[in-house]
Amino acid sequence: MDKTSILLQLAIIVIASKAFGLLARKIKAPQVAGEIIAGLLIGPSFLSLIQPSDFLTEIAEIGVILLMFGAGLETNLSELKKTGIKATLIACCGVFIPLICGTILYMAFYGASAVGTDEFYKAIFIGTILTATSVSITAQTLREMGKLSDIVGTTIMSAAIIDDVIGIVVLTIVIGFKDPTTNVPQVIINTVLFFVFAIIVGFIIYKIFKLVDKRYPHTRRIPILGMALAFSFAYIADAYFGVADITGAYIAGIILCSLDDSEYISRKMDINSYMLFGPVFFCSIGLQTDIKSLDTTILIFSLAFVVVGMLSKIVGCGLMSKVLKFNTLDSLKIGAGMMTRGEVALIVAQTGLGVGMLESQFFTAVILLIIISSITTPIVLKVLYSKG
Repeated sequence: MDKTSILLQLAIIVIASKAFGLLARKIKAPQVAGEIIAGLLIGPSFLSLIQPSDFLTEIAEIGVILLMFGAGLETNLSELKKTGIKATLIACCGVFIPLICGTILYMAFYGASAVGTDEFYKAIFIGTILTATSVSITAQTLREMGKLSDIVGTTIMSAAIIDDVIGIVVLTIVIGFKDPTTNVPQVIINTVLFFVFAIIVGFIIYKIFKLVDKRYPHTRRIPILGMALAFSFAYIADAYFGVADITGAYIAGIILCSLDDSEYISRKMDINSYMLFGPVFFCSIGLQTDIKSLDTTILIFSLAFVVVGMLSKIVGCGLMSKVLKFNTLDSLKIGAGMMTRGEVALIVAQTGLGVGMLESQFFTAVILLIIISSITTPIVLKVLYSKG
């Protein structure tokens, strides 16, 4: 792709995403829903003005890292400590229920197979895709409504991070069915080691930032160093521990969330995200979908996949929240906040394609789930919060 084409595509994405984002806000819907629809319209499904590319994917990856770093900065650490055990239980239930439901769904459409057969492993992998939660869209929605740091918002963010960790372990185990060389215990050890690393190194980094912030308060060097920390933790998490890079970025935000200038850092990060990286990320979700390629044979399964994927998260996380003494409305908020899927589900699906545990025709169902859940989740959350 030449430079001129890249510049034109970026211009179209920024204009379209902002136009539809403002339109969504006019009709009282979250801006992120408008930006996703913008990607759907300018992508292969309708106008075909822009085709997905590696460049746009990389820009979108930066966008989601900055978004998760910002979400970490706005996390209320005291509330995070309070919700730790509850968030873990919610995450476990939010992984187990979708895994079972997705497996049963595949078997209902394509027949139950004996344990150990390829079809049985494909069924489990369909369930594995449904375990993933993409909290970036939920985080942006909660931020727009000013609800990111309350008890419900913090519980959702905490549960989503734990959900990703459990999902990585589940994915590794399932792939291990296909590839016996996969070292499952090592993956679990690496995940634990990352959080040990994050606690120890994060405490040291926090003390250093606190000294710098005290000596040079409210200066631009603080957010610049913060952004470097976000990218560093994202890289270290992925490259050295096999943990999702967005988890590393979120942890970096949590490390700095107690600084006096954490709000200042967050505002500076929002400028980068709002101007370019955020629109590209949310648009890219729509760009990766080609509705015209759907055929009737996979359409029914795809629709059932979407319904099961969304409801299983609401049921799993919502019921556990209710058991943990959240009221009914807050339980629904937590369940709805956990039902969106995004880049993690795509990574899981692409991994399945690579190892032969997922056929390409099912990738359309995954994209459809991402699109519908990404648009529906912000709207549902806004309705639920309006009732509160």
